[in-house]
Amino acid sequence: MQPEPRTLFDKLWEQHRVARLNGEDLIAIDRIFLHERTGAVALRSLAAAGRAVVDPARVFAVTDHIVDTRHGRTGTLVPGGDSFLSATREETRAAGIRLFDVGVPDPGIVHVISPELAIVLPGATLVCPDSHTCSQGALGALAWGIGSTEAEHAMATGTLRLTRPRATRVTFEGALAPGVTAKDMALTLIARHGAGGGEGDAIEFAGDAVRALDIEGRLTLCNMATEFAAMSGFIAPDEVTFDYLHGRRFAPRGAEWDAAVAAWRELKTDPGARFDREIVIDAGAIVPMVSWGTSPQSAVGVDGRVPGQGESGLGADGYARAIDYMGLAPGQPLDALPIDAAFIGSCTNSRIGDLRRAAALVKGRRVAAGLQALVVPGSSAVRRAAEAEGLDRIFVDAGFEWRMSGCSLCFYAGGEGFAPGSRVISSTNRNFEGRQGPGIRTHIASPETVAASAIAGRIADPRELSR
Repeated sequence: MQPEPRTLFDKLWEQHRVARLNGEDLIAIDRIFLHERTGAVALRSLAAAGRAVVDPARVFAVTDHIVDTRHGRTGTLVPGGDSFLSATREETRAAGIRLFDVGVPDPGIVHVISPELAIVLPGATLVCPDSHTCSQGALGALAWGIGSTEAEHAMATGTLRLTRPRATRVTFEGALAPGVTAKDMALTLIARHGAGGGEGDAIEFAGDAVRALDIEGRLTLCNMATEFAAMSGFIAPDEVTFDYLHGRRFAPRGAEWDAAVAAWRELKTDPGARFDREIVIDAGAIVPMVSWGTSPQSAVGVDGRVPGQGESGLGADGYARAIDYMGLAPGQPLDALPIDAAFIGSCTNSRIGDLRRAAALVKGRRVAAGLQALVVPGSSAVRRAAEAEGLDRIFVDAGFEWRMSGCSLCFYAGGEGFAPGSRVISSTNRNFEGRQGPGIRTHIASPETVAASAIAGRIADPRELSR
């Protein structure tokens, strides 16, 4: 008798299920990441309860969320932030946990350094008290964000108790048009199906357009799964994945590598396997996207207009609040909207490929007069690679500020910020009210759209510069 076809999610879940407990599953956790905003809290609470980290070698920590990204940095600009940094250093040292801190060779944003160091691997389960942990599913892992209490439990026991989510497949059929990116794929999905469309699902991204993405593009797509309300997003590993991981710091080596790849090749959905839900999108119809409201679902093509309430997908009150906060009017064309600042960075779009494509558009051009423009690499490795290629000079010559790695102005924590009331185009993942500072009006888009807009001084279609 032939075994029943299984989805990739079935395989990942079943390989890590330890036991069934009153309708929930106890899932083994392979990797745990902590950052300075939440990690020290979890470690101190664990120690106060008299418990130890069961396997410190499986736990990693970073300082990324509140570190200063200006050159010559020594700490943080966030009021009271030094206590978070010192506590993280103290608690990770006491627990024997590896910390990627400022001043060491490999600091950076957690979801950037984990793939580039091969800490996340195909088939692994990985958790972190950060909602964008799902980014790392791009390598064929089951990765998701958790709370500090869950982090304590995972560190103490190596497991977490979970209700099995629905399995959804999102298929992008066909090929992307030139100038269209993984960020545009994600925003299209969320705009069409709503910010709550993922409903806590485990989402496999599939289709020709997904397979055509490099690992960096896949990381961007999976990063935005949490903006779709998904529990996790992931992509079946393939030769692109294996080539990316080979030789990286924490990747298996020698015979162990060969055995790992042989096992990883089985991490794919079997023909005929059934999902709880299927979503299909024509990749060829996707255009460069930009958000207009205060949720990632409020996005349209960059050459589009602010929709009316009836076509916005929002209720009357929510629509009125979004329009008021963003200072817009129904029918207003987005590509004529002046901007005050442009930001390229975040765990969504700060990798070397993102910077290369943005630099190609700004090379030989200048940022519009009076506009603040920043580039913040996602890791020190990304920064070193960019500087070796001269990308930093391209950005600086164009009028961008070139920064050290970190989360930076992706979110506002009370330290550095944009001028109050500024309109910012950003390669980040969230455009909530106040996300980048009090009264800041954020339009999220791809790095290419951000770069083109910085040059134009208004929201602009990157295809204009490409032509």
